[in-house]
Amino acid sequence: MDRILVLVRHGQSEWNLKNIFTGWKDPDLTDLGVEEARIAGRRLKTAGVGFDLAFTSNLLRAKRTMRLLLDELGAPDVPTANSVALNERDYGDLSGLNKAEAVKTWGPEQVHIWRRSYDVPPPGGESLKDTVARVLPYYCQTILPAVLDGRRVIVVAHGNSLRALMMVLDKLTPETIPSMELATGIPILYRLKSDSTVDSKEVLAG
Repeated sequence: MDRILVLVRHGQSEWNLKNIFTGWKDPDLTDLGVEEARIAGRRLKTAGVGFDLAFTSNLLRAKRTMRLLLDELGAPDVPTANSVALNERDYGDLSGLNKAEAVKTWGPEQVHIWRRSYDVPPPGGESLKDTVARVLPYYCQTILPAVLDGRRVIVVAHGNSLRALMMVLDKLTPETIPSMELATGIPILYRLKSDSTVDSKEVLAG
């Protein structure tokens, strides 16, 4: 039985381009982001990977990436669930600020701690630990059972919500996970064993 799980970070957003803390704000994709989404779909098609179920966040950049990707696959009707559980980490008071502006306001050391620590949240926002705490129950209760049942599943989400999933899949630690970078629009193909651990992992980067 194939137990396929594909993770994709959404294509470049308008605020990615402008180096702005985005979090739960809802900018659209750039033209490059649209193309990244389409390329992701083409790469999956070339790899012969199709899907029975799709999961994404409630944010436009992820939902639009999913639609474009599935259209490229020729599978626009794949059942898709949107959940706030898969939303990006909430950056609180940093949301909407250019990263250079945030450094001027709070200083480089403090901003670095907020960005790269595991359990220190920015004012009014979430730490990566907080994000993990809402993403993993959704994964364990909703996404993983479908994969283990043999349904081919794709998740299009965000840098930090996907880090939460990869923390489990790749057995990463609170020390190693914050520094892991995820490129936009690159599918990561996992095949799982029956005990939910990873049998193989492939990054479809071209």
